[in-house]
Amino acid sequence: MLKLNTLSPSPGARKQSKRVGRGPASGTGKTASRGHKGARSRTGYSMKAGFEGGQMPLHRRLPKRGFTNIFKVQPVLITLAMLDRFEAGTIVDQQTLADAGLIKDTNVPVKVLANGELRKALTVKLAKISQGARDQIVAAGGTAEEV
Repeated sequence: MLKLNTLSPSPGARKQSKRVGRGPASGTGKTASRGHKGARSRTGYSMKAGFEGGQMPLHRRLPKRGFTNIFKVQPVLITLAMLDRFEAGTIVDQQTLADAGLIKDTNVPVKVLANGELRKALTVKLAKISQGARDQIVAAGGTAEEV
């Protein structure tokens, strides 16, 4: 039976680290496989990421392209399957969604997508409604308007 106190790695899965600098008879004595002199032979040496030996690094040689618009507002995505939890005849707006726990912030625009099915007649008043979602809301007997 397998128990925590009997766990051990498979034979050959773990290899002992090579002990260097243990005299000339070991084969890895004297310079301990580090070569002669230079920064790489010293302890504490670590090359910075992207360092190319003093040459202008690739990330600085390549031109910059584009920018990120810091004012862009991404809408919160809501599906028809999420709207199906409301009772028939409900007016679904930002505040209703926040009260139901579907969105956190009422200042961010909400977009309704046509994922899932809507079987109830709802009045949807949100910032954006996809065409497929609009068709399903109307087909279920509800109304969809962008505010």
